Amino acid sequence: MSTLAQVKPEKPFSSSTEDEKYEGNEKILSTFDDRSKLANLTSSEIGEVFAEGPRLIDLGDDGKERPIETDLDYSTRLLSLDDDPTLPIWTFRMWFLSIGLSCFSAVLGQIFILEELLPGPAGNSRFRTPDSRFWRFINPGPFNIKEHVAITIMASTASSSALAISIFAAQDLYYNVRPNAAVGIFTLIGSQLIGYGTAGVMRSFLVYPTFALYPQLIPSVQLFDALHRGQEAVMQKKRLRFFWIIFVVIFVWEWFPNSPWFTRIFGGAAGNEGLGVFSISFDWAYIGSGGNSIGALFTPLATQLSLYGGCLVCIVAFCACYASNTWNAQNFPFLTQLLYYENGTEYNQLAILNDDFTLNKEKLAQQKPLLKEGGSKGLPWYAASQLLFKISRTMYIGAAITHFFIWHYPTVYRIIRDYRTKDCDDPHYRRMKVMHAIVTDMKSVSLRHSLQAYKEISNWWYLAILIGTIAISLATTYAAKSGLPWWAFLIALIFAWMFVPIIGTLNATVGYAPSIENMVQMLGGALVPGKPVANMYFTMYGFNPVTQALNLLRDLKLGQYAKLPPRVTFTVQTVGTIVGGLLNFVIAKVILKSQHTVLRAVQGTNVWSGQQVQSYNSDAVSWGALGKPLYAPGTRYGFVPYMLLVGLGFPIPFWLLHRKYPKVGFNLVFTPILVAELGFLSVGINSAVFTRFGVTILSQYYLRKYRASWFRKYNFLLSAALDGGTSVMIFVYTFAVGGGSGTVIPFPTWALNPKGNPDYCKRLSN
Repeated sequence: MSTLAQVKPEKPFSSSTEDEKYEGNEKILSTFDDRSKLANLTSSEIGEVFAEGPRLIDLGDDGKERPIETDLDYSTRLLSLDDDPTLPIWTFRMWFLSIGLSCFSAVLGQIFILEELLPGPAGNSRFRTPDSRFWRFINPGPFNIKEHVAITIMASTASSSALAISIFAAQDLYYNVRPNAAVGIFTLIGSQLIGYGTAGVMRSFLVYPTFALYPQLIPSVQLFDALHRGQEAVMQKKRLRFFWIIFVVIFVWEWFPNSPWFTRIFGGAAGNEGLGVFSISFDWAYIGSGGNSIGALFTPLATQLSLYGGCLVCIVAFCACYASNTWNAQNFPFLTQLLYYENGTEYNQLAILNDDFTLNKEKLAQQKPLLKEGGSKGLPWYAASQLLFKISRTMYIGAAITHFFIWHYPTVYRIIRDYRTKDCDDPHYRRMKVMHAIVTDMKSVSLRHSLQAYKEISNWWYLAILIGTIAISLATTYAAKSGLPWWAFLIALIFAWMFVPIIGTLNATVGYAPSIENMVQMLGGALVPGKPVANMYFTMYGFNPVTQALNLLRDLKLGQYAKLPPRVTFTVQTVGTIVGGLLNFVIAKVILKSQHTVLRAVQGTNVWSGQQVQSYNSDAVSWGALGKPLYAPGTRYGFVPYMLLVGLGFPIPFWLLHRKYPKVGFNLVFTPILVAELGFLSVGINSAVFTRFGVTILSQYYLRKYRASWFRKYNFLLSAALDGGTSVMIFVYTFAVGGGSGTVIPFPTWALNPKGNPDYCKRLSN
């Protein structure tokens, strides 16, 4: 009798009685859904991902390995279904390493996937200990995959920079206001946790089904599998050796790295330098995922083609607007996030605000006449590139709404309907349900309690978090004297909750979640006019809950892939959020004090940049204080809000064309991504865009289609190795020479480290 697997996973129990129970329950896997034969295969039939040769599940009708194409391909052919519910999770070393790495991550900010690598050697550094209860508590046995994943989730959660930090930084840099520690810390914790309550009620279609793939998780899960499963298998040894070779090479490499129009078009190695057209970058910190959801080696090809299609239009639009002096573009820097007077000097926002930071209409009126006389006063101006960014992000909101309802709503409705009958097509979810049924049915009470049952989180947990954080956030909003009324606070939350399923579906399926921040700022300006600080807080509670909900949903899916009990995932992420919030506040205060001048500069330095805070503050002033005079119908930027209507209609032609020509591929054009990236190059380091596109074509087209076996075995490990080596280099650099230990050691000036811009383009004046 033939088998579909060359390598079968080991059963997690040694008892013959439980083996029989396991075999019987394994058949449950084939009763949930019949949407494809692949979904009905048992874990033993599928085999392990580290099998030496291709399994039958990997082969196409021609007998050759077929490309990875569907969501079920990702779930079953790339990720292991193996599980052992006896593995301990709540160990001393899990908590010790989690808290320790959370502190490091929060201090350093986003350090990519460093959290996935450090727990391994730390946890595996076992030593001989006496056979006593105390030492078994300290060192319970081999470091396992579930401890590793739990540590990673907590540390990565702590590393996320909270949006509240941008508010505190803007208040410090531009308003000379510094909130006290208690208000700041509770604002951070409340705003970071408030989105978790929303995420909990949407698990049925944004976590459990195969439909919710989260392609950005695949490299991490493959890395966990390679580090902890099948250590004696020949193929697994090859994959691990491949990972460490790439890791070391990129770690070593990362240490090496004349007209204005030339700089504007081809420059991009420094912040706000240029568009990076045809630039070749070998810095994986910018080519790879950079800790974000988009990565050249793991994001689906259709998603990236839509993204780079938007980038192409972005390049043409930016250059055309600047060359034609549209919106007085040539009066301002080519790329900048600041507000300006018409003559190009930085806008003095305090000159039009009262002492409580609300708009003073009399002061604003006093400046307007001077504009007609050619003076430097008047309403502020945006650079053309920044205005195009706002247009694109406004269109994106409308396109995302329409795209969700015409392409995804039928699938989401089916999944929610099936969930009510406990039907789910994800093999990892089924596996956990089978294991939970086995453990809870055991006759031995002591054995049952020693195993990890996959008990779900009650919705009451999420409701308790939601109610508690609403109370905390509302209290700190008034304590901080933000000027945001309670009713506007609640409207912001409702708006955020409405968009979680829409943005969450995009993030779960195509691995991309553009920001709704611009739309929230627009709504805040309409509801609470004349108050820039209130607009910042409105934006935080209308936008940040979406981001945090997506983070929890993503980590719950990671836990599902790794067979981590949902309660463990929820707990470690909540603790990581609190630890990260506390340290974020402390570190932000230190940086603001030591880098105050640099953070206000347009281009900043190669190490420090205030671009995000500058943009956040500029938007708060333009929407919060000057929303009506700048964006009302008939005003200078009055057309921007109408871009929402344009976005609503943008996906419809592609949908109609797909219905008429279903084989052409119009359904693969992700219109929200396409329009969102029309302003993609308005901020940040742009030199890696073309290199990243080349890597995308090589990986997601050529290797996936024509080298399917290599792609399945090594592509995602390659991504993890490159990101990992880069992040460890940044970690070492930060503490060894970058000033993290208190002393900055400058690198010598040479060919690959010149004075001025790293790509030798002329440095444009700020």
